[in-house]
Amino acid sequence: MPRLLSPSQGWLFSPGVDLSVFAGSALVSVAFVFAAPWLGAVGDTPLWAWVLFVVCVDVAHVWSTLFRTYLDTAELRRRPGLYLGAPLAAYVAGVSAYLVSSRAFWTLFAYVALTHFVRQQYGWVALYGRKARASTFERRLDAAAIYAATLGPAVWWHANLPRDFWWFVEGDFLSGLPRGAGSVALAVHAVVLAAWVAFQARRVARGEGVQVGKVLLVVATWVAWFGGIVLAQDDFAFTVMNVVLHGVPYFALLFRYARGRRAEGRYGVGGLLLRAGLPGFLLFLIVLALLEEGLWDWLVWHEKAPLFGVATVDLPEDVLALVVPLLALPQATHYVLDAFIWKPGREPALLNRLGWTSAAGAGAPEGPPSSTLPLSTMAIPGGSE
Repeated sequence: MPRLLSPSQGWLFSPGVDLSVFAGSALVSVAFVFAAPWLGAVGDTPLWAWVLFVVCVDVAHVWSTLFRTYLDTAELRRRPGLYLGAPLAAYVAGVSAYLVSSRAFWTLFAYVALTHFVRQQYGWVALYGRKARASTFERRLDAAAIYAATLGPAVWWHANLPRDFWWFVEGDFLSGLPRGAGSVALAVHAVVLAAWVAFQARRVARGEGVQVGKVLLVVATWVAWFGGIVLAQDDFAFTVMNVVLHGVPYFALLFRYARGRRAEGRYGVGGLLLRAGLPGFLLFLIVLALLEEGLWDWLVWHEKAPLFGVATVDLPEDVLALVVPLLALPQATHYVLDAFIWKPGREPALLNRLGWTSAAGAGAPEGPPSSTLPLSTMAIPGGSE
């Protein structure tokens, strides 16, 4: 009888956590989309869903980077230039773009976000391959599958503008791509994914089995991107499919790291916040996310009066050129820092804190010691709000 499971699973966290944060996230997203008519969530995202998915997942996951960076006094002393320079560079770039036009700012921000979302999914699948000692061919095929699952729908989206939803604001993505390019993109994406499925079936037929976590990650990525972009008919479906699979695994990564860092001692403020465990970790992030979104609404959007009250501030455009990039700074800094803070080649203790090595080195991810964690390792990995 063919073997269904690979002898070397190489779970990133544990079977339960991996299945929950990847497959579970996709299932929850799909369930909410199917339940939308009964939830009164067809069309625009209702306020309760915006709070749950945008504030409590998307914006809060951005703030979770604090536990890897600014809440750790030892980390701040280790690389002060990075932690001062990253927000400064992001703010200067944001103001410069906004001075060109507000649309230029949001277009730049949208593509940075899109890049981050794609690269984060690649990072997870690449780490699965590294931990399971996958062959070079298999790792390349896995990467092709992830890029097909994400970029295929993204290109199709560009070829079918306008849609009933946008990444940040209306008109942020550039239009003008021929519709035929979208069809070609989906055809290529189908061929690549079919080849990946055939390879997994071949592994089973040869008795090698499949790496369950990785397979479910690729499937979940395709479900979220194809369902959230190509099949989605409204902003609610796009929002739910877009943010859950992106934010929930990142929470798991940061909480795992913070817990490992606290065990070393001298963690600073991060250690104090973790005394309340996962509930305290999440509550702290949600409070920060609500404060951020309150400022956005009071100063810029004026759309969430039932939650934040009626805003009377009406800033002129030249002031907005300074305020909008400032409000976007937590997210922009998150993008930039992600290019530097997940590289164990420069910080060997990182893998221990994540629980991927032991004192004796057992259980370490396979690959050369100088290799980097491929989680959002582009210069501007990105997120969405």
